[in-house]
Amino acid sequence: MMGIATKICGLSTEEAVSAASAGGAAFLGFVFYPPSPRAITPRRAARLCAGVPPGITRVGLFVDADDRAIDRVLAEAPVEMLQFHGGETPDRVAAAKLRFGRPVMKAVPVAGPEDVASAARYQGVADFLLFDAKPPRRIDALPGGNGLAFDWELIAGCSWRVPWMLSGGLNAESLAEAVRISGTAAVDVSSGVESRPGVKDVEKIRAFLAAARAL
Repeated sequence: MMGIATKICGLSTEEAVSAASAGGAAFLGFVFYPPSPRAITPRRAARLCAGVPPGITRVGLFVDADDRAIDRVLAEAPVEMLQFHGGETPDRVAAAKLRFGRPVMKAVPVAGPEDVASAARYQGVADFLLFDAKPPRRIDALPGGNGLAFDWELIAGCSWRVPWMLSGGLNAESLAEAVRISGTAAVDVSSGVESRPGVKDVEKIRAFLAAARAL
């Protein structure tokens, strides 16, 4: 039994999906945000999802996507949870849950205590919260997957009415410290298991999941 529930995000190859599934990941994330180097097509996602064993949640990541964009993905890919990683409002989260009949994970970008406090807006509507580092102020910065960590002390001792997950700058080496400080029971990793942006490293995936199992 894994000590910490783990999500491997930005998967794009059969080898990476297989390593994540075999290693005990609870969630597999597929990115449907074209500017990201991790973005895949709905058809590609459908092929990747075909080999995922039952009991592992397949998550589709969207950034300020409209209903038509999400419809196109769900028409082909068997995604079980939506992850909203943009500026989606609580109303948008509630509407998407109703329309698509799937739970929604809402990412909350964190740089300071006021950002953590803003998560309260989503407690009544989101099924999962994900705390990620606020993106750097660069024109080419992505909403997530930048390999940056925030101060984990900011969420230490906090509690929410819904499950939550820690993301941002995690890797096999930093995982134990991140969990110890933040108190999280679930983590999300993308760039921390890559050899370069968008390219997952199977050995890094295995090492991360082994570190999570050891906690």
